[in-house]
Amino acid sequence: MSTQARLFARYLNDLPAGKLEWIGLRPERKVPMKIVDEVEAIEGLGLAGDRRCRGTPGSARQATIISVEYINIISRLLKRDEISPSLLRRNLVVSGINLTALRHQRFQIGSAIFEATALCHPCLRMEQALGKHGVAAMLGHGGLCARITQSGSLKTGDDVIHLGPVLS
Repeated sequence: MSTQARLFARYLNDLPAGKLEWIGLRPERKVPMKIVDEVEAIEGLGLAGDRRCRGTPGSARQATIISVEYINIISRLLKRDEISPSLLRRNLVVSGINLTALRHQRFQIGSAIFEATALCHPCLRMEQALGKHGVAAMLGHGGLCARITQSGSLKTGDDVIHLGPVLS
């Protein structure tokens, strides 16, 4: 277990649950996202219907997660009233939970279990999607990449529950 994971584990025992607010799938590169209310998470692969699910099995980027709170910060930095989650090309939008605290942690949404693996950095396409300074606005607020460690279904409104540190 990493030093950060051990430190976080000490303080995250009673982390309040968050909420899954939005689900988006990327059927192919550079095509509009498909917004759904429910999806199957497939262990070791990704979200059913997302192009990443057809990618490299065991990838650390099987699902991407961003928070409403991060989207609000990005909006303010770009001086916009709001930003559609589909522009950011993340799969899951959650609220009410500190995503930074979930890094290197296990968490459950619906009946699926995830491991947050890394920060989800913005790609250069965010400059096209959000306009000038889009990448800069997202730095540090891009969310997390996650691996699916237990298959299950999730739907908007499900709780996001912290389970503890990643056991390596």
